[in-house]
Amino acid sequence: MSILLLAGSPAIPSNSSRLLLHIGDLLAARGHRHSRLHIRDLPPRALLHGDSEESTIRRALAAVAAADALVIATPVYKAAYSGALKAFLDLLPQNGLANKYILPIATAGSQSHLLALDYALRPVLQALEAKQVLTSVFCTTHQLQWNDDAGLNLAPTIAARVQSGVEELSGLLRHARSGGASVHAVGPHALPARSLRDHPYNANSQAA
Repeated sequence: MSILLLAGSPAIPSNSSRLLLHIGDLLAARGHRHSRLHIRDLPPRALLHGDSEESTIRRALAAVAAADALVIATPVYKAAYSGALKAFLDLLPQNGLANKYILPIATAGSQSHLLALDYALRPVLQALEAKQVLTSVFCTTHQLQWNDDAGLNLAPTIAARVQSGVEELSGLLRHARSGGASVHAVGPHALPARSLRDHPYNANSQAA
């Protein structure tokens, strides 16, 4: 079954994108194939004007439709998820997440934004008729450190939450597959998974 890694940060590299790719690697180690989509790569004018007929936007929407599950990553700005992610989610049809499992993750500068996912993003995902929105994974910039040689280093509590989220999503997908759920093809624009340290999101920066 296919998983789409959806990066909502307007910055490259970013902490949220690094965490997203780390989760993708953990899922791949469990035998789950995934593709990725960075909203920053979509045409800004088409995205802001809600042009769902623009070819790149259309392929991105098709990738969401084809996925069995999404891992959605966003930085938290002013107690809410990114505007770029909001603009993209607004392009989805009312039932755009129907029959899909969603694992939301976020990074922020402080613990004061801890509830942003539950109060801001989760209601939108549920309104789009997601089959199940899993327990959110939230971490601050102090709990996530990047090293060009060693890669991503997570605080023990965050590593445990990430592990729990990955195991829950993996279990749900395996259960769905064993129950005869349909397997979707990956969207034509989607890029194959790459090593976390080799990805362009992972230059020297600590943006959210």
